Formats: sequence, C-alpha cells, structure tokens
Amino acid sequence: MSTTTQQPADASDLTRVTDLLGGPDVLRTCPSSQLDVHRLLKTGLPQKALDHLARTINLVKGGRHFEDAFGMTYRTYQRRKAPGKLPLSPEQSSKTWTFARILAKATEVFGTQDAAEQWISEPVMGLDRQIPLELLQTPAGVELVNAFLTRLEYGVYT
Repeated sequence: MSTTTQQPADASDLTRVTDLLGGPDVLRTCPSSQLDVHRLLKTGLPQKALDHLARTINLVKGGRHFEDAFGMTYRTYQRRKAPGKLPLSPEQSSKTWTFARILAKATEVFGTQDAAEQWISEPVMGLDRQIPLELLQTPAGVELVNAFLTRLEYGVYT
C-alpha cells in the first residue's frame, strides 16, 4: 500500500504570490499548499487577479511584454476586462501564477520589485544571455529561471 504525501509549500512564498495577485479578497481564498494552488489554477484565477498584477508591474504597462508575461495579447486582456467575463482559463491562470511566483522570488533576491523587473527583462549572463521573461514561455525555461534565482539566493553565481 502506497501513500501519497504532499510537500508543504513555503507559506511566505505563497503569501508573496497571493499578495501580487490581490490577496485573499481578490482570489476568494488563501492557498496554503501546492495542491490548493493547483485547484485554484484549474478553476481559473479571477480576472481581478490579473488586473491587480498588471496594475502593479511597470514591465507590462501599456501592453509592453504583456504576452510574454501572461500568455495573452494585451488586446485579449482588454476585451476580457468587460464586466461579466469568466475567470481566466487554466492555461492563462498558470501563466499568470508562474509570472507572479518568479517575480516574487526575484523581488526577494534583488530586494525591490523594480530591481526584479529590470532583471527579468534583460539578458542574464548566467542564463546564457537569455532574457528570463522569454524563458518563462516553457516549463523547462521556468525551471532554469527558478534554479538560477535559487542559486543567487544562496550566493552561488555559476
């Protein structure tokens, strides 16, 4: 008989990501585990979560880098903002959550959100001169960016 155990998510990491998305008031929940996050993303983030995140990030103001960050065009986002729209799709929710998670981690590593946004949008030597934002387009790229941030967090620069 096998049992499945769930690794506990770091509560402070989940809180930082949740805050970027508008907090429990916007999300209507406060995920405390990766399984909670999975359920939230499968159901779809509320449009207000993306609205909140987009308002607080200079990197995507005016539609710049919007598609890279959230996996939808700025025009699609504008159409979705009409009242009565459904939640984001699971794919859009996942892209939005992933961007918020990486931004939260980069902010922790670099000290400010402005520094994190600058880092995420410029070529990084330790990532073979790739732009982290562009790497977030694939799961493999997300892993590379996350691993690199973890190395920076622990002072390992190579």
